[in-house]
Amino acid sequence: MFRPDLQDALRDRDAVLRSFLAADGTLTSIPTRIRKRLVVLDLLAQEFEPGEKYDETEVNNRLRAYHPDVAALRRYLVEEGFLERAEGRYWRSGGTVLD
Repeated sequence: MFRPDLQDALRDRDAVLRSFLAADGTLTSIPTRIRKRLVVLDLLAQEFEPGEKYDETEVNNRLRAYHPDVAALRRYLVEEGFLERAEGRYWRSGGTVLD
């Protein structure tokens, strides 16, 4: 499957987030188009500090603040390289770092 470059996808960041985020910051839906989904996943990755490890419950709790389908979000984050997983622990492995 073709995967757009994250930096290329982020050129449309503001428009994508306006389309998929409600006023309260929750996701109205999970984008089906990979380019838009990468933008949303990059936003979600900001919830996890580089170098920190999280158990699945903590990952779920952080993602639940955005959307009830935490399993799909968690899977997408891992598949697209924003999070890594081993032995039931997750850690951030990709995405942009905000100042």
